[in-house]
Amino acid sequence: MYKTKSGKAHPLGATPDANGVNFSIFSENATSVKLLLFNKHNDLDPFLEIDIDHITNRTFHFWHVYVEGLKPGTHYTYRIDGQSDVSSGHRFNPNKILLDPYSKGNTNDLWNRVDACGEDDNLHSSMRSVVIDSSNYDWEGDTALNLPIQDSIIYEMHVRGFTNGEGSNVKHPGTFRGIIEKIPYLKSLGITAVELLPIFEFDSKEILKVKENGYELRNYWGYSTYSFFAPHAMYCTNPEIGNHINEFRDMVKALHKAGIEIILDVVFNHSSEGNHQGPTINFKGIDNSIYYYLSPESREFYFDYSGCGNTINCNHPVVEKFITDCLAYWINEMHIDGLRFDEGSILSRGEDGTPLKHPPVLWNLELAEIFSKTKLIAEAWDAAGLYQIGSFTGFRWSEWNGKYRDTFRKFLKGDTGEIGSVAARVAGSADLYQHSRHRPTNSINFMACHDGMTLMDLVSYNSKNNWENGEDNKDGIDENLSWNSGIEGETDDQSIIRFRKQRIKNFLSVLFLSIGVPMILSGDEVGKSQKGNNNVYCQDNDLAWFDWSLVDRNADLLRFTQKIIEFRRNCSNLRRSYFYLGNINIRGLADITWHGCQLNSPGWFDENSRVLAFTIASFVDSEPDIHVMMNMDSQNLNFEIPVIEDRKWYRFVDTSLDSPNDILSKKKVKLFKEKLYNVNSYSIAILISK
Repeated sequence: MYKTKSGKAHPLGATPDANGVNFSIFSENATSVKLLLFNKHNDLDPFLEIDIDHITNRTFHFWHVYVEGLKPGTHYTYRIDGQSDVSSGHRFNPNKILLDPYSKGNTNDLWNRVDACGEDDNLHSSMRSVVIDSSNYDWEGDTALNLPIQDSIIYEMHVRGFTNGEGSNVKHPGTFRGIIEKIPYLKSLGITAVELLPIFEFDSKEILKVKENGYELRNYWGYSTYSFFAPHAMYCTNPEIGNHINEFRDMVKALHKAGIEIILDVVFNHSSEGNHQGPTINFKGIDNSIYYYLSPESREFYFDYSGCGNTINCNHPVVEKFITDCLAYWINEMHIDGLRFDEGSILSRGEDGTPLKHPPVLWNLELAEIFSKTKLIAEAWDAAGLYQIGSFTGFRWSEWNGKYRDTFRKFLKGDTGEIGSVAARVAGSADLYQHSRHRPTNSINFMACHDGMTLMDLVSYNSKNNWENGEDNKDGIDENLSWNSGIEGETDDQSIIRFRKQRIKNFLSVLFLSIGVPMILSGDEVGKSQKGNNNVYCQDNDLAWFDWSLVDRNADLLRFTQKIIEFRRNCSNLRRSYFYLGNINIRGLADITWHGCQLNSPGWFDENSRVLAFTIASFVDSEPDIHVMMNMDSQNLNFEIPVIEDRKWYRFVDTSLDSPNDILSKKKVKLFKEKLYNVNSYSIAILISK
């Protein structure tokens, strides 16, 4: 039915043109490669099998063939044979159906993960890749937004969880299209970027555990990628027709029109294939010894720097090419604006696992022109103990600042001995970054993220409550630096509920007053709880999904978040790209000045102090000076107010007050004439000058 030609080695993957499709796949150690073609995504058997000749259709370690007349929408897989000697690191098995690592889309209707393990043939229960023409799309002039990183306000969210819950009122819940329907909400919040938990293809059918009641716990977060070029099929409405790319592009284009950037959480540290007992999906069967770190004692087993069963050999030249090809595709063809690297420190390890001073893959991302305008963010640690906060490779990389999170969790629950660290974090963590010629924008400041307690749970639980995960509450970190505000868990006590909201407003106030790049977890703006569960990786249900009823029930928290974000966006002195330098404005104020209850007396050496105040000077006539007073003591305390020339102080925020007095609009701020401000216990007050 179809004629074939030798084809070409590049580009890798399935590349259609007007006359057919070129297929190319890498395998250095294979002895034979067979291409299987299917008419439909759920066809049990291929309509054509093509043996890729090892002489005429091979260029070094690239196997390729051109199929004349073949059209996009065709589904395909591979069988690859070679040495099957696990002691040498080779796991070739022609019985296993393999996905193309460069595939732009896949379907999993037939997929059975158990069948992909062991030695038996899994043709009738395997996934299929699909040939997609990525060139035919009307971007309507869209490009990446390239917003200055110091202006960024990041909103971390889960594609499915954001709109899948009851009350979302979208036509396509849990999908890229569902996000499009919620853009007005995102825009009203004031954020500048969404950071999406993994949207590369992962195994959503993977059953992690079956509970006693029969409920299946599945991979919800998506941190086990198996196809890095392909949008996750579950987040699409029509994956069976190969519409993955266009549905994702529609979302990108719509977000860009709203002025919102897209940052992807990418997982190149491990894959869904797991350890030596895991399934064969692609890398294991294509060239296991190339793609993974293997134990030198017995290459049957995998080094597990990721804590997830295997670790990808990121700085092998072929794997480095794969990573950079992949990310260049998402930037060029999908117009994404930024990348956040899960367990990014793994990408700094060499082929023997030792951390490198100049890891090739990270420096390539740092220096290559194609990535020059892309926001690069690292989770600067891994599960094997490598911790690189303040010392991650390169200069342009921003880091999830875990020290920022921990400092404020301790201070805002009343721990003593933290005011020096608090000052450093407010000022952009200069102690971590300035000595190495980095900037405040190298710090991603956050109080909560997907991995841990929500803000509401930080103020509602002393201990994690992960029993629903089926692991005897042993999963997730034990030290959450949380405080339940007086009662453990859910309560009807209105005084406790009010106090918890006050404390959440403390977290939000500090986050958006600190220089660096703020990130907020989706749902924190409306007080979402996960009932104390700090590890909802397996909870694809209401426990993890966004609760849209909270938008109305906790409208006061939403309003506070919107107002404090708006304030930050209107104050250039909070969006600095350089550290404070001690400059003096025309009113005699230094760019930042530190105080305690008394002016210019922060009490750096008072180990029992739970208070800190600071004044941030404005150098723009239309913008206010800012005076912040933080009292985490159990008693109300009076704070002295600085005198300024030619301006007066107005109350802008007092987190101890009820809405709408907790945060005032710019036109309704209250003139404050007193020399002292009484700051209630566990609250923050902010004055601005006019």
